[in-house]
Amino acid sequence: MSARTTKPHEIVEQALALSRADGCVVIADEHSTANLRWAGNALTTNGVTRGRTLTVIATVDGKEGTASGVVSRSAVTAGELEPLVRAAEAAARGAGPAEDAQPLVGGVPESPDFTDAPAETSSAVFADFAPALGEAFARARAGGRELYGFANHELVSTYLGTSTGLRLRHDQPTGTLEMNAKSPDRTRSAWAGRSTRDFKDVDPGALDAELAVRLGWAERRVELPAGRYETLVPPTAVADLLIYQLWSASGRDAAEGRTVFSKPGGGTRVGDRLSELPLTLRSDPDEPGLECAPFVVAHSSGGDQSVFDNGLPAHATEWISGGVLKHLTTTRHSAGLTGLPVAPALGNLILDGGEDRSLEEMVAATGRGLLLTCLWYIREVDPATLLLTGLTRDGVYLVEDGEVTGQVNNFRFNESPVNLLGRATEAGRTEKTLPREWSDWFTRAAMPALRVPDFNMSSVSQGV
Repeated sequence: MSARTTKPHEIVEQALALSRADGCVVIADEHSTANLRWAGNALTTNGVTRGRTLTVIATVDGKEGTASGVVSRSAVTAGELEPLVRAAEAAARGAGPAEDAQPLVGGVPESPDFTDAPAETSSAVFADFAPALGEAFARARAGGRELYGFANHELVSTYLGTSTGLRLRHDQPTGTLEMNAKSPDRTRSAWAGRSTRDFKDVDPGALDAELAVRLGWAERRVELPAGRYETLVPPTAVADLLIYQLWSASGRDAAEGRTVFSKPGGGTRVGDRLSELPLTLRSDPDEPGLECAPFVVAHSSGGDQSVFDNGLPAHATEWISGGVLKHLTTTRHSAGLTGLPVAPALGNLILDGGEDRSLEEMVAATGRGLLLTCLWYIREVDPATLLLTGLTRDGVYLVEDGEVTGQVNNFRFNESPVNLLGRATEAGRTEKTLPREWSDWFTRAAMPALRVPDFNMSSVSQGV
């Protein structure tokens, strides 16, 4: 029997029945993708893929504690299932006691659709989008610009079963649209991106119009030196910075004195004010348009993630509330070590509390400053301050007297998102955005633009 003919809930049940370990968790991920790619105002490729990944987590109780073993494989057939379960059990027996060991989660009601067929995407997801893209190509061609980019849609149905009786299922659609416009001589380039669940709320024509304006701005070139500039940081760049901040918000690491969220002298900075603006940074599995798994799905242990927490309910959490640090990410184990509440990381991130002002209105209120498009190649310099470095990309624009007057050179920046929140003097309207740097890992974000009076452009870059 092939991997495709065995229903995902059945393969979960079969793996659990084969288990001889003291505890067992089985995760079946059914994934399908559909994509379009284009270059020079013409489609180049399209395709659909499907697959399955099965993860078996075995736990074995011993005199010194409970050990765990994890094995994941793709396209597992019925004949390969028992060897996979035995491999996980052998890994557990060969491992030392797991530091994060906890009783497996139980008592969570079964998902009513656990035995249903997996959700799948197909080229039909682009039924309305593709014709609109063709119209955008025609307008771009007539306007003397070339469009490049891709649209990708993925649907992952996750089935989670445990020896404690959990039977949970979550369907996660993820769509991304990225588009570059270039001048025919390739000296000017602009980028725009969107995240979506179903491609019904994205308009390639609107992106092309936005990119045409930016290419027009780039007709005048201004060279500026490194320095600190008043800067308007758009939602996509704010998202990239704050996602890295969330990934660095481990409660255990903070309690052990290793991060920007560590309190001098011991403990964490929970309760400290991080911003004078009334900003709230939060995650919510039920956020409209940004829905994510309402329970923990952990394929491995590490950082503030534990395989023992699989199936643990994940609730709406405010990481920063009204400018004050409220929660850090924890597992059940690290919460016990630190005294912090259990707060698993979730699959979306929202920053709100700003004014109801668009980025265009913020530009109009700027005397002289810079307008960014996006950031890339972000890397950590100093975990103690969460100092990050990276490059600007695809357009840094000069704003003078409320209008964009030209494009300036790119820069390398050095900034800490925590420090940035403390220095921001204005936040605009929160909107769904695509984090460009982290779009392969994290796409569900909603952010405002931020005005930073002294953004640190540490050196001039020749990047584009």
